[in-house]
Amino acid sequence: MIDGITSDFVYSTSDKPKVVGPDYDNSRMEHKDFLKVLLADLQWQNPLEARDISDFIDNTVKLREMEVLNSFESAVSKLLSSITSQSLIYAGTFIGKTVEYEGNMTYVKNGKGYASFELTDSEDFVKVSILDSDGNVVEEKGFTSLKPGKRYSLEIENPSLEDGYYTIVVEAKKEDGTSVDAKVYSFALVEWVRKENDSIVLETGSFSIPLEKVNAIGG
Repeated sequence: MIDGITSDFVYSTSDKPKVVGPDYDNSRMEHKDFLKVLLADLQWQNPLEARDISDFIDNTVKLREMEVLNSFESAVSKLLSSITSQSLIYAGTFIGKTVEYEGNMTYVKNGKGYASFELTDSEDFVKVSILDSDGNVVEEKGFTSLKPGKRYSLEIENPSLEDGYYTIVVEAKKEDGTSVDAKVYSFALVEWVRKENDSIVLETGSFSIPLEKVNAIGG
């Protein structure tokens, strides 16, 4: 008996201890098994040379903490997977619709298309070129004295243009010739959606659009 606990509790005939190797992961032990090992260690040690079992307990506690952390990481991973799946279902509602996104490929149908741009700094002159799939300039427009951070619309109306995607190129320069960066926002028709790693991607049949780049959804 050890402090009122009999050895039958440690080694009962109905629940014999398992023999494990030296590389056994203590974090996999149940509380009852841990108590059995601890009591057995106390029972059979030399009372004149009592072992310090604090390291055993500390290591087991650390392993338990790691087990809890791994379990938490697994739960977070499953949650993210679930969120991605729900996002894919949501993105499926975009199919067949026109979206506005940050990018320079805009859809033209029946000779009409739309885009917009904004500058990061003031400038003196902006030239906007519209290119076809072969890189040929089909239209050019000029703007002057534009302000930074403001959206400027660009309307394409050319009956001779075939249906499809056209590239918008914005060249903005100051009076001294210094270039100014510009963000372009275009329109695209979504044909299908897919999951890529942990992200959702919209497909147009000509290029891909990350879901986070979409600003608005049309009809």
